[in-house]
Amino acid sequence: MERIFGRPIVTQEEMRARIREMGKQITIDYAGKDFVLVGVLKGAYAFYADLARAIRIPMRVDFLMVTSDGAQVKASDKVKTVKMMTELTEDIAGKDVLLVEDIVDSGLTAQHLIKTLAKKKPRSIKICTLLSKTDRRTSTVTIDYVGFKIPNKYVVGYGLDYQQKYRNLPYLAVLDMEGDQE
Repeated sequence: MERIFGRPIVTQEEMRARIREMGKQITIDYAGKDFVLVGVLKGAYAFYADLARAIRIPMRVDFLMVTSDGAQVKASDKVKTVKMMTELTEDIAGKDVLLVEDIVDSGLTAQHLIKTLAKKKPRSIKICTLLSKTDRRTSTVTIDYVGFKIPNKYVVGYGLDYQQKYRNLPYLAVLDMEGDQE
């Protein structure tokens, strides 16, 4: 039988409280601006939805989908943008964009997305992430809003996956590799 629970690293209650705080700050920072919230699928879907509800100003919403090559536990150094989801439905030219990521570890994906979105001439682009692994950072990338800094462990839950599983956990857990065995 497959066990889906790892060692909790951030509880559901801790996430709710932190996301409310982040939503309040983003509301203040983007008040009066032409604001577009761009989520990075699939991993950020749960965080994105909760964050969007915590932000109390008018905004547009949009999504991108990117993936690292492979399904290994070690993050890839290559970023592959999925072709059918790279185009935003919103025109971001002249607008203030907040890119919402589930996790920034090496920084390569975030750096790639900032460069890609900058070509569309937004007024500003900032990054918001639920999780930051500073120990894994290999690229220089500014993260403007960080939910939690975590150690260099593979985490699942709350949208984050291992081989497309475990996204439905209501908290974040360190992946229990022994629990993935039958």
